[in-house]
Amino acid sequence: MAKSKETIGRTFIVVIALCLVCSIIVSGAAVGLKERQEANAALAMQRSVLTAAGIEFTGNTAESIYAERVREYRLNLETQELVEAGEEALAEAADVQDQGEVKRRLGRDEDIAGIRDLEQRTMFYIAYEEDGETVKSYVLPVRGAGLWGMMYALLALESDGKTIAGLNFYEHNETAGLGGEIQNPRWINNFIGKQAVDDDGTIEIRVTKGANPDQNEVDALSGATITSNGVDRTFQFWLSDKAYGPFLTKLREGEIE
Repeated sequence: MAKSKETIGRTFIVVIALCLVCSIIVSGAAVGLKERQEANAALAMQRSVLTAAGIEFTGNTAESIYAERVREYRLNLETQELVEAGEEALAEAADVQDQGEVKRRLGRDEDIAGIRDLEQRTMFYIAYEEDGETVKSYVLPVRGAGLWGMMYALLALESDGKTIAGLNFYEHNETAGLGGEIQNPRWINNFIGKQAVDDDGTIEIRVTKGANPDQNEVDALSGATITSNGVDRTFQFWLSDKAYGPFLTKLREGEIE
């Protein structure tokens, strides 16, 4: 009777060899496709900026329109200095999970948006009219905690530095049909034209139940209280002196062109 060649040791050797081959294939694919993934992420961000700024585009024209009508900068939230973004900064911005270096951990009392860490530098976009010279809007990255995770958005303000020109929640984990409605244009359109802040920098925009549109309020999403509160707290934090507040004051006073 022939002795079987199948042993536990040989089985382990085959399994380990198979795992090594699969690991090499997956690693090779990840490295080989990294450049394409970064390019796709950058293009997705460009489309998000155009949407927030209210600039129309198609899938094929987004990149060229963006190049013509949007300029990218890095804003230092500590010094309020604005510098033109380089390639390294743009690569960081393409990763929505890492939009800048971490400056400091926020205290519980000041972290009303639930972001934990506030970066020192962030991306800042200026969108122009078709003439390429007249400012259409300033586009600010904002984020805040929702029900199931962080909600990432771009808030566009008109050239007066206080009126909302557009809003685009481009990434979130909220429940479809409930909190996920933060991406619904019908809800987003309620923000357009409202005052984010007044001339003195006081935050005017609010998301609340039974909102009064005449008081720059937007009605909360039905069945999504935590998400709605998260959106409201996102505005309250990022428009405050802890984030964009001092820079928006410079915009309103004409110190930024």
